[in-house]
Amino acid sequence: MSKQFTINEPFSLSGKGLHTGLNINAKFIPAKENTGIIFRRIDLEESVDIPALASYVSATERGTVLKKGDASVSTIEHIMSAFMAHGIDNCIIEVNAPEVPILDGSAKLVVEAINKVGIKELDAEKKYYEVKEEMTFTNGNSTIKLLPADDFCAEVTIDFNSPILKRQTASICGFTNYDKEISSARTFVFVREIALLLQHNLIKGGDLDNAIVIYDQPLSKDAITAICKELNIPVIDVEDLGYLNHRPLEWDNEPARHKLLDLIGDLSLIGRPIKGKILAEKPGHGYNTFVAQEILKLIK
Repeated sequence: MSKQFTINEPFSLSGKGLHTGLNINAKFIPAKENTGIIFRRIDLEESVDIPALASYVSATERGTVLKKGDASVSTIEHIMSAFMAHGIDNCIIEVNAPEVPILDGSAKLVVEAINKVGIKELDAEKKYYEVKEEMTFTNGNSTIKLLPADDFCAEVTIDFNSPILKRQTASICGFTNYDKEISSARTFVFVREIALLLQHNLIKGGDLDNAIVIYDQPLSKDAITAICKELNIPVIDVEDLGYLNHRPLEWDNEPARHKLLDLIGDLSLIGRPIKGKILAEKPGHGYNTFVAQEILKLIK
């Protein structure tokens, strides 16, 4: 039987919040067995511990949000993905804002910090969720299928009907190659979505360094200038459709790999690792966490 794990020593990561634009610090603290993953809001008059469980999901627009009482914490999926891939069952993350720092838009820096401090075995058995029979969840164009397997395997397919971001697939079986093949896949956004997201008080901290920005429908120069000013970034002179980033794509299917990263993080909200194969067609935070909530009901 496998044992539970936590991180070997504390570490901190700081940066902008994707949605608030605030400068945020997240401190990762080792935790004893059976603690689970806890996000602790320390900026409030009294600190609040929010368990990283699907039953606490309150919103899923452009990220997964956990809420307990009046306290919430958002964009937790990249941290959770890194934890699941590295077998970390117990940790407390202290944050001084209603979200965690977006860093470079991937799980890369979290993974690097985990590898630097190492992980520690605890004196308690790890609990798994084992998929015993095929289960299929469908909502509109989104489908998530769970199949029995001896290890965690997942395959994600995305299709945004875009001339730039075409249909893509990404997969993983076991977590041996997670750090190299998945962890550095960045989140992405379409330029045509940005104005509406800003109207909803989202992505105030977004820029070309923490997201893949996809320009797949022509916009006027005035519209692009207005978006750049809202994001407080230099005005971009765009002539051709394509990707607008300073850093090129790491892989042609980097967006699909990021959706796989997100799926791993969202499904980790069942509170235990999964032994099973996951096939996801057009997944998103909303449906990922719905499936996690359904699995959590089976566990309880």
